[in-house]
Amino acid sequence: MPAHDPSHEPAILLKQVTKRYPGPHGDIDALAGIDLEVWPGEIFGLLGPNGAGKTTTIETLVGLRRPTSGTARVLGYEPATQRDEIRKCVAIQPQQAAVFEQQTVAELLRTWASFYPDPDSPDTVIAKMGLTASRDVRVSKLSGGQRQRLLVGTALISRPRLLVLDEPSTGMDPNARRELWNAVRDFRGDGGTVLLSTHSMEEAETLCDRVAVVHKGRVAACGAPQELIAAHAPERELHFTVAAGTDLTRLRATAGVIQVTTHDAAGEARVTVRTTESDAVFTLVTGVLGARHIQLREAGLEAVFRLLTGVSFHEAADGEDPSGTGMEPSEAEGVMA
Repeated sequence: MPAHDPSHEPAILLKQVTKRYPGPHGDIDALAGIDLEVWPGEIFGLLGPNGAGKTTTIETLVGLRRPTSGTARVLGYEPATQRDEIRKCVAIQPQQAAVFEQQTVAELLRTWASFYPDPDSPDTVIAKMGLTASRDVRVSKLSGGQRQRLLVGTALISRPRLLVLDEPSTGMDPNARRELWNAVRDFRGDGGTVLLSTHSMEEAETLCDRVAVVHKGRVAACGAPQELIAAHAPERELHFTVAAGTDLTRLRATAGVIQVTTHDAAGEARVTVRTTESDAVFTLVTGVLGARHIQLREAGLEAVFRLLTGVSFHEAADGEDPSGTGMEPSEAEGVMA
């Protein structure tokens, strides 16, 4: 992650921002006092399941929703009152967007480029997004992954200072996902800042300099992925097989071992060890126990989320738009490409 200059202000700043809607049994907080700082040159991830508050946060940052209270600033501008300024330097790739289905990829990007005073070259964007072979294919004929890459391309073509991506790798195969990640890194390398909303643990761990774990409209934790894993989910799982009947007393007594489970099958015992001291356990397993088929499973951001919130990542959901009204009519004009 690039070091930030303390004399410079954050690219994104949220201080105690709330977004409240009336509900049948009282007010409902979509955002419940969220605090966030994203520095210029960062790839910053908002990590959480549907309903955590990620989309409401993004809509607040670009002026599509007014916060009930708190402070929001983007590139020095106040989103609620300076949306025109923000539109000149921020680009959004939403999960879904209306495009001209009968245009080819190249035609669509040329159309998009015509909206901006100093756009990037459509051919350059096509190459960056790995769409060269599809440049003359109609949008309606693209696969889901190709379409997602095209949507990211429509955001990149304006040469924004801040790129906002909402679940950008949905529907992509591994190769397409890597091409997308490389394009995002290139954008950051050219001086851009990226805010990435995702429910993909792999994407957050691989791509982001820092992530905020968002749950119930608040930031539960924020930091570099490996720092969060080390601080909140130090456990590892070691899987191996030994001969049936092998004495595991010493293993269970090893410092850092939390749990040992076994399953006997065909003269062997399949063993799973949860531990915070994988090196000591690994030495014992490979030496005295003579284990085979050894696999070490590192903890990840999913374990961080589970430990911070008390629920699994997929169980946590409150509903992203508790108002039930969709985008607020008074604030929904001027959606940025």
